[in-house]
Parts: sequence; structure tokens; C-alpha cells
Amino acid sequence: MTALMRTGDNASIETILPYLRSQDAGLRAAAIEALQALPSAIAPFMEPLFRDPDSDVRLLATELARNMNASEATRLLCGLIEREQHPNVCAAAIDVLTEVGTPEALPALEKCAVRFAATPFLPFAISMAIARISGPEG
Repeated sequence: MTALMRTGDNASIETILPYLRSQDAGLRAAAIEALQALPSAIAPFMEPLFRDPDSDVRLLATELARNMNASEATRLLCGLIEREQHPNVCAAAIDVLTEVGTPEALPALEKCAVRFAATPFLPFAISMAIARISGPEG
């Protein structure tokens, strides 16, 4: 993984990505760590990851946005929560948005809260994200 991280090209990313599907938690964690170290290189792969048929892959991919530029991470994560049907994937995206989200995330977060109103932990998490993103003035 270290050699692939040092190289950091598309071929390196493509070599690491299959480990997101590993049954071995250690391999999945190592893949996430390696990919997080390459936020610019992983950017072109984010949309396909967020559209992966496997909700576990989509959930893990939210962590990759954590080290990206805040506006790009916000754009990608908002796109995900606007179409995502799995509450745990949305929760993971909201967790990252709480840390790195910009005010542009607020409309998508509000829509997500309405969509998942019957899933109590999500509106609460979203209210926390909105409060953090809005800041003391919000």
C-alpha cells in the first residue's frame, strides 16, 4: 500500500479500490487509509464509488471525501445524500459533512432530513451537521 500511495497515479488507485470489497477488515482499513492519502488522485473515482451497487462500498467511500477540498467534498457528498436510499450511507456522508461541509450543503441536508424523517437518528445527525456548518450565526 505504501508503494502505491507513493506512486499515487490512476493505476495505483485502481489497484487499491478492489480492497474496499474485502471481507478482511484490516485490508479495507488499509485501502481507506491509502486512498485518503491521495485526495486529488481519488477525486475522479468518487462518483462511480458513490453509485456502486454495494451500499458498503458507498459507505466506505464517504470517508475518502474527508481529506478532499471542502467544496469538492461538499458537492460530492450532497450528490450522494440527494439520491441515496440507505440510511447508514446517508449517516456516514452526514458525518463527513459535519466535519468538512460548507454552507452549500444545507439545502441537501434539509431535504435528507425530510426524506428520512421516520429514521430518528438521521434528522438528529442532520440537525447537528446544520448547526456546525451554519456556525454561531446560523
